Amino acid sequence: MNQTNQLNPLVSIAVCTYNGEKYLKRQLDTLVNQTYPNLEIIVLDDGSSDRTWEILKEYEAQFSFFTAIKNEENLGYVKNFEKALGLCNGEFIALSDQDDIWELGKIEKQVASIGDHLLIYHDSHFIDENDNDLEKCMTDIINLYHGSDPEPFLLFNCVSGHTMLIKRELLDYALPFQKGYFHDHWLAYVASNVGSIGYVDERLVSYRQHTESNTDILNLRKRNRNKRYHSNRDVNKLQKELSWLKMCASYPNNKDSRLVKKLTRMFENRMSSFISIDYAIYLFKNRDRFLCIPKKSAASKNTFIYKQIWGLKTKLFWDKLSQKQILPELRSFLHL
Repeated sequence: MNQTNQLNPLVSIAVCTYNGEKYLKRQLDTLVNQTYPNLEIIVLDDGSSDRTWEILKEYEAQFSFFTAIKNEENLGYVKNFEKALGLCNGEFIALSDQDDIWELGKIEKQVASIGDHLLIYHDSHFIDENDNDLEKCMTDIINLYHGSDPEPFLLFNCVSGHTMLIKRELLDYALPFQKGYFHDHWLAYVASNVGSIGYVDERLVSYRQHTESNTDILNLRKRNRNKRYHSNRDVNKLQKELSWLKMCASYPNNKDSRLVKKLTRMFENRMSSFISIDYAIYLFKNRDRFLCIPKKSAASKNTFIYKQIWGLKTKLFWDKLSQKQILPELRSFLHL
């Protein structure tokens, strides 16, 4: 494809695969048939043991703008995307999973709308493993923020990788990715710090949900877990959130580094306390900034903030109480 086409700048689509043969052809067909006329597709396979690599070579042989590369060693999801992005030549770059279904005009609409934004994204609707429409879209679950305020991304994320088109220059500010963190969340946070995020109000991807996926947005597997699982998950979640905030606080291009550091410090204090009233008050005062992504009523947001009063020590105490059945008469009295 023509990298110097001024009317239609080159768009790279970075795809990462791993044992994805079941849905891969359906996904790839919606990439190679995009209406946008100047594309390159870069696919990195992370050591698949099924027919994924064979399928990729078939597409590479058929389409001159399609390149398939196999990693010599397994890099993992995040680092594989980092490598793929580094191989892209386009002025714009889109990210693709291996099992979704794109609308054929997705890239064309995003290029036309990106303007001065560093990143632009869109709504998606959900399908299951059998292509059944789950009759929900992303905007039914969360608010899709767009603008130049990074604070909404400190505690939540609404930008999924499959929805985004970025300008190549964003990578200068965002790479390298850190293992253990979602790359799409980081790209959104960085884009809102060094530029702005745009939004196309259309459902341009059928986003596949799996019960065993890390991105089980609809909580399809929730009913299969016991109480102890969720207790442990809550503790792990808090620890992961603190690590995320520390990474954000260390970012050199923060628009308001004092705010991020203050939030991080309060969250860290919560991890070593029974109660964290200061943290809850800080969230309440800044709720329009920190809590604009969750699709909650004002009352629900206040309830969420109230729950933040309780520190990790309190959570661990009640978890231990529940698991060991300590003082059952007290628990009964408290309706726990």
